[in-house]
Amino acid sequence: MVKVTRSFPAPQSLIEAAKKGTGRYDEPDVIERLNRDFHNKCYICEMKDLQDPNVEHLLPHKNGKYPERKLDWENLFWSCGHCNSIKNNGKYDTGIIDCCRQDPEQYLTFKLISDSVVINAVKSEEEIYRKTAALITETFSLKNTGMRTYTSDKRLRLLQKEMNILYKQIEKLHGNPDCKITIKIIGSLLRRESAFAAFKRCYVKEHAREYPQLLNYLLESEAT
Repeated sequence: MVKVTRSFPAPQSLIEAAKKGTGRYDEPDVIERLNRDFHNKCYICEMKDLQDPNVEHLLPHKNGKYPERKLDWENLFWSCGHCNSIKNNGKYDTGIIDCCRQDPEQYLTFKLISDSVVINAVKSEEEIYRKTAALITETFSLKNTGMRTYTSDKRLRLLQKEMNILYKQIEKLHGNPDCKITIKIIGSLLRRESAFAAFKRCYVKEHAREYPQLLNYLLESEAT
């Protein structure tokens, strides 16, 4: 999960739906804007190029129990079906980090250790951060059904593949610290738009002393 910049104003169809009371939040302009704003990535697991995108409500509207949430542009997020189904659990109803308002990287650490995803809350006393860490961890590890085993494993494999690409480029940089091409490639991997960016960015931050030129690039990407 990384910081996302939401575009404004809200899509026109949402404004019209609120006036007419239709409750529709899946019109083409909404889908197009969410897809673009979230870089066609699930905001929870960060898998890219989604084949099963969902319009997800950060705070659930509970089938109309909270109508003000249903058409609230700032409550609509782009997710994959896998993560949406996991988040659709009562324990997450009180909310998780709003990545359009807060930078998750300030509150969570993202690590891939062998075949395990380890997400920790920096401020563990804050429930919202603990819940967010637990949710993201589940999207890579929950295996209570056959389908969830498959989809969780798929995300873990894709994450491992993406991290291996980063590791190989860092190994090249170790051999040639001033190689501009390698630095440029790594820089693109560190952009928030890339798949599983939080994990890659966290890894680079933890190795900042070894590769200060990468930290500089990372800070540049945060400013864009």
